[in-house]
Amino acid sequence: MIKHKEQRVGVFVDVANMYHSAKNLHGSRVNFKEVLEAAVDGRRLMRAIAYAIKSDSEEEVSFFQALDKSGFEVKTKDLQVFAGGAKKADWDVGIAVDAITIAPKLDVVVLVTGDGDFIPLVEFLQFQGLLVEVAAFGETTSSGLKAVVDDITDLSSDRKRFLMRSRSTT
Repeated sequence: MIKHKEQRVGVFVDVANMYHSAKNLHGSRVNFKEVLEAAVDGRRLMRAIAYAIKSDSEEEVSFFQALDKSGFEVKTKDLQVFAGGAKKADWDVGIAVDAITIAPKLDVVVLVTGDGDFIPLVEFLQFQGLLVEVAAFGETTSSGLKAVVDDITDLSSDRKRFLMRSRSTT
């Protein structure tokens, strides 16, 4: 795929998906600043939004600040805990609505997630004339998602760049 510097890019990050993939695959944390740089790839960044779940942990505030300093607008929502103890944390609809809303001002949408639930979003955006790229860990990226996007950045291909050693992996 040909990329050119005049392309207007929007980056949408499923923080929970990336956090758990990095932790489970590599025992590491994602270097979101480097992921953003790779996603933009010299083009014109219009919006970069990171979607995160609040869990009231100590490290959370500094993590959200680090995302902000790295160039992301951070959107958060509370972790839902149900009566039976089940937990739910899902930004899929919020990411999709924002991507569709912002799409008319973009040429390229970069989804930073490996979640196959985004396939209908990818197809819709492509039908609107946008290029859709994914940046995620290849091992945990849905094969269906890989099949429909215009380009993929496999974050596992350059672990030194896209991962940071965790102080703790809890």
